[in-house]
Amino acid sequence: MQTNIERQGLRVAVTGGTSGLGLALVRQLAEQGASIAFVARTTADVERIADETGAHGIVGDVGKKEDIYPIALQVTVSLGGLDVLINNASSLGPVPLALLADTECEELEKALAVNLVGAFRLTKALFGALAASAREGRGALVINISSDAAVNAYPGWGAYGASKAALAHLTAIWDEEAKADGIRLLAFDPGDMDTPLHALALPDADPSTLKHPEVAAAEIIERMLDALPVSTTTLAGTRG
Repeated sequence: MQTNIERQGLRVAVTGGTSGLGLALVRQLAEQGASIAFVARTTADVERIADETGAHGIVGDVGKKEDIYPIALQVTVSLGGLDVLINNASSLGPVPLALLADTECEELEKALAVNLVGAFRLTKALFGALAASAREGRGALVINISSDAAVNAYPGWGAYGASKAALAHLTAIWDEEAKADGIRLLAFDPGDMDTPLHALALPDADPSTLKHPEVAAAEIIERMLDALPVSTTTLAGTRG
């Protein structure tokens, strides 16, 4: 386990940062000394978490094309660059969950707009900043939050599962293509968690059977550090 000081100097952006896994990531990264910008749609929630953690809060919706470049600009200005992007914001599509034959086209579009196209657009908008970080020897990493619904056919999860499956494959292709720029892209399935999104999808689920988002956040941070070069995680200390 790396020590807290090893996270200092890392510049990390997290989407969907005011609840569930995103909030757990923002809190833990802030505690570990990283510089963080997080994105969420609700102004009051963004302000509250920014005050609590000291992270840079950005109000925006990654599912809206017109919000992407303002978000990207605020990320790079507030952090002075970017080392890690975590595309965590997600949409279930229809709520309550619906069979595909009962899913409205607009509900499928919404899941794709946030989970796939939004992650694509934001990564593309921040690609130059990530490449610059890689050239500086800091490393550059994109983590796209996936799901077992991307590989398993769960009835009722069609919009969400299809969008996450597409995201996972897009991640794998982009990881191959971005090697020349020194950027890595990873898809990470955190498992079934006790989050507002899961409660929205399955309101009768027993929370005691679900992973705590804090546990998943710690796993992602460890995966993040393992994927970055040693020089990045030792900006303020010695890794080992």
